[in-house]
Amino acid sequence: MALQCGIVGLPNVGKSTLFNCLSNAKAQAANFPFCTIEPNVGVITVPDERLTKLAELVKPNRIVPNTIEIVDIAGLVKGASKGEGLGNQFLGNIRATNAIIHVLRCFDDGNVVHVDGSVDPIRDKEIIDTELQLKDLETVSKKIQKVEKMAKTGGDKEAKKAYEVCSIVKTHLESGKSVRTAPISEEDKEYIADLFLLTEKPVMYVCNVDEGSVTSGNAYVEQVREAVKEENAEVLIISAKIESEIAELESYEERQMFLNDLGLEESGVSRLIRAAYHLLNLATYFTAGVQEVRAWTITKGFTAPQAAGVIHSDFEKGFIRAEVIKYADFITYGSEAACKEAGKLSVEGKTYIVEDGDIMHFRFNV
Repeated sequence: MALQCGIVGLPNVGKSTLFNCLSNAKAQAANFPFCTIEPNVGVITVPDERLTKLAELVKPNRIVPNTIEIVDIAGLVKGASKGEGLGNQFLGNIRATNAIIHVLRCFDDGNVVHVDGSVDPIRDKEIIDTELQLKDLETVSKKIQKVEKMAKTGGDKEAKKAYEVCSIVKTHLESGKSVRTAPISEEDKEYIADLFLLTEKPVMYVCNVDEGSVTSGNAYVEQVREAVKEENAEVLIISAKIESEIAELESYEERQMFLNDLGLEESGVSRLIRAAYHLLNLATYFTAGVQEVRAWTITKGFTAPQAAGVIHSDFEKGFIRAEVIKYADFITYGSEAACKEAGKLSVEGKTYIVEDGDIMHFRFNV
């Protein structure tokens, strides 16, 4: 599943430095605006201890982890919704992603130029929010014009409902709020799904802080938390500078010693990747055999046939049943055979909803 998180933010807030730490792709990280002109795409491995523990028991020929794609998108400036700077390109790139990682500068450093001359993460957030909201307002207004006549003069119930939902969203946007907080139901969201609205995408805020603030945050971080409390969005504290230093260390042991010296259990990059995975509403199931132990990415709520289809479309078309072992049981009993003996293998049909961590084997007929 090639799902993407887009890293956004004003120029020079640490987006490209963070992207470099996240992937092997090397975006140019320089102390001037617009150093990233084309979106860089990195394929990121999702850290998962469960995969390692399964591999220790099964001892497969190879291990295949989950991945997600992270896109580093060019910095945005005021007026982007009207095409200023790299606005049209930026907005097109972000529209193609599934979720947003919004990087905010939360550190003072006179040597790193801020595009607006001072550090103010709330102002920075509002600049990007406003540009995205203005673009969404333009998109929603066009749909209203399209369905308004049918809604008011004809008996088209669908057009009438679409007009009502779009009108609610339009009013919400005009009040300076993003679509993700609009007072509409999950069912009503179907009437705006075709618009791919920018501010409807799930978002996570990454506060890029100095080394001294990485464990407990600072006043800037508290301002961000207060500003986003109604958005149901995660706020993550990371020091891009520290992460870039960690990335330069060659061995796992060196990285762990560096983290321990800072009082950290794991890198900010690992936390960010996991958080991005959850932001995309994803879950993991495993297949475990001598040839390979593999993590598979699914959307939460997938049925067993849908999960099988992630491996191959034929698996979904010809689905017969799924044999399922819970991860905790596999770890407790140590093997598939032992789980079978203990009655811990269940046979599930087409309506089974796959749970995160399930170990699955599919029977199908093509």
